[in-house]
Amino acid sequence: MAKDFPSRADNYAQWYNDLVIKADLAENSAVRGCMVIKPYGYAIWEKIQSVLDRKFKDTGHSNAYFPIFIPKSFFSREASHVEGFAKECAVVTHYRLKNSPDNTGVIVDEEARLEEELIVRPTSETIIWDTYKNWIQSYRDLPILINQWANVVRWEMRTRLFLRTAEFLWQEGHTAHATREEAITESETMLNVYADFAENWMAIPVIKGTKSPAERFAGAIETYAIEALMQDGKALQAGTSHFLGQNFAKAFDVKFLNQDNKLDYVWATSWGVSTRLMGALIMSHSDDAGLVLPPKLAPIQVVIVPVFKNQEQLSVISNVVKPLKKSLEDKGISVKYDDRETHKPGWKFTEYEFKGVPIRVIIGPRDVEQGTVEIARRDTMEKEVLQLRDLENKVIHLLDQIQKNLFDRALSFRESNTYRVDSWQEFKQVLETTGGFISAHWDGTPETEEKIKEETKATIRVIPLNNPREEGTCVYSGKPSSQRVLFARAY
Repeated sequence: MAKDFPSRADNYAQWYNDLVIKADLAENSAVRGCMVIKPYGYAIWEKIQSVLDRKFKDTGHSNAYFPIFIPKSFFSREASHVEGFAKECAVVTHYRLKNSPDNTGVIVDEEARLEEELIVRPTSETIIWDTYKNWIQSYRDLPILINQWANVVRWEMRTRLFLRTAEFLWQEGHTAHATREEAITESETMLNVYADFAENWMAIPVIKGTKSPAERFAGAIETYAIEALMQDGKALQAGTSHFLGQNFAKAFDVKFLNQDNKLDYVWATSWGVSTRLMGALIMSHSDDAGLVLPPKLAPIQVVIVPVFKNQEQLSVISNVVKPLKKSLEDKGISVKYDDRETHKPGWKFTEYEFKGVPIRVIIGPRDVEQGTVEIARRDTMEKEVLQLRDLENKVIHLLDQIQKNLFDRALSFRESNTYRVDSWQEFKQVLETTGGFISAHWDGTPETEEKIKEETKATIRVIPLNNPREEGTCVYSGKPSSQRVLFARAY
């Protein structure tokens, strides 16, 4: 499994791609730009879904489902929205196939052209707001707090597993409110939900902030985001929450009778995270020996590998392991007992190490006799022999310790790779040598932002929330600036 596996230092992109494939997370499909998420990778995504779904429901949201097809005319109603997505849309033009004249296959039936083309969902604001028009008449119908788990299609030319594919999985929240203040509060609440999940479940420290106008979601008044720093010094947008104002309500004529008995347009938000979080998880923690997973999201938290020569020894070991396994599972810990006879213990050690299982337990006949066991943690590769009776408490303690260590390690990396820069030369030097977050002054103009992007490929990742006022001069133009923003090259 680890044979010919590249190091991060030698080729980070190849390391990432090989890790995703060799750890059985995903693979490229027969459809260009699309991926197959394999069972082990999907098990991680299911854990992500499960935690987030609970958080959404705890904050008052309900799940629903809307069509994958959206009439093309819907995208024309909100100008900035269509401009933002036009180049990424997949379009359905016909609804039927027929046999080719020479009977060598099938062709599109030209007589089955749709009266109006359908767009395969790149995001659902338009179809949902057309629906909300039927649901909302008065303030008593508000707020509407809906989330959807779905797939979306954004036609990408350059793809990378989990990070950027033509089709990917995500959730998208779409809410409707009676006031501007309620909608802004909703946007900020969901940003905090994402940040809490990233830090306390994924063990990834994130910076919360708003996007510059040029980086906002198409159709939004304000875009809030969490940004994380990967081990190669590039940033990754891990989640976004958008205050949409009344833009979509006006585009789809969604009005309500307010408490003053006057008609007003509804206020809106949308927010989402995707399988891109899988990429963040991989690149934040993994190493040259393979995947490293935070215990809270690992499909297998503990693997127990017996070392035996014959069936009799395996039977003795199993009699000890099975009640221990059940006891751990009763405490909510996922345990795998790998008693396969088709693979040697050394092969299993390498497999689970490569797949990032947080804790490995090894037990043989002599361990059973002596009442001992060997335990190894994936994050530090440290091993320890302890009394079998102490294993359960040790596992519980170690899982918490590993979760905390991964977060602390990622936070330390981010802090040591965040730079305060005051000159253009220093700005470029940091990007070319180490990468990372660059805190620098910006004059607030889209022209300067675009020139920086053109010359360095760095973009404004976020304007941090509660950003302190600090008078200075723009790192590029030299014009006055009242605050620093965070730049980085990004995925």
